[in-house]
Amino acid sequence: MAEKPSASIVIPSLGRPDYLDVTLASVMPQASRAGAEVIVVSDGPDQRTARVAQSKGASFVSLPQERGVNAARNEGVRCAQGDLIVFIDDDVEAPADWLEEVLRGTRSAPDTEVFGGPIRPRLEQGPRSCGREPGPISSLDAGAHDRDIPFVWGTNMAVRRSAFERLGLFDDDLSGRGDEEEWELRYTASGGRIRYLAGAGLDHRRAPGDARLLALTRQAYRHGRESRRHDMRSGKSRPIPAEMRILAGCAWHTVRRRCAYGIVMGAKAAGSLREALAHRRT
Repeated sequence: MAEKPSASIVIPSLGRPDYLDVTLASVMPQASRAGAEVIVVSDGPDQRTARVAQSKGASFVSLPQERGVNAARNEGVRCAQGDLIVFIDDDVEAPADWLEEVLRGTRSAPDTEVFGGPIRPRLEQGPRSCGREPGPISSLDAGAHDRDIPFVWGTNMAVRRSAFERLGLFDDDLSGRGDEEEWELRYTASGGRIRYLAGAGLDHRRAPGDARLLALTRQAYRHGRESRRHDMRSGKSRPIPAEMRILAGCAWHTVRRRCAYGIVMGAKAAGSLREALAHRRT
């Protein structure tokens, strides 16, 4: 019988072959050294995604139709052979010691089932920032030392198979902001702990074409709407006057600091306000 892989790295993807190519180029060599498998799950048929995955030596599986990131993650879990399942996004670049640090961290906490590492936003030729705000894409920085934290993100997240066997998979109906959070709440409610691995960081990228102000603004507006829907589902949504104050604060930040990130933050706030007003009318 073949030996189990040390980990199964699951990468949901769809329609971003250039990003996926960079991700796999950074991950495949270290997966090979560590005896880990890499599974790319296409969220719907996409020949370009298949070609990139196969050219880099990763396993490839495709959902019959687009269903969202959680459905793709769940399919990866079903296909995985390892007892540790590591989720990353298709737009990351992992330093050469990333997987080694993930495995070290999981070995050091055998009674913990969920782990995550730093997520460093990296805009390649992005707009000017005042330096006071993080990059306007998903990030996580919980400090320089390993410790327990409430949540980690699917961009850089590891889960022992035992947790899925006990609690079930991610909610297929959730995709976008907070897609993994519902499952993590189930996990912590069952008494589980989430461990932050300070050394297991990776970069969350936006290539030059996607790092332009207009592209970031459009994405932020969509994320703002998703965030508001997520907050309403979890009972944490802010009152409309609070949303308006946030939008005004973003405008002030843009002018006062001459910071282009303020425009992006304002677009996210506008999306959240738009969703709040739409919900009030229904």
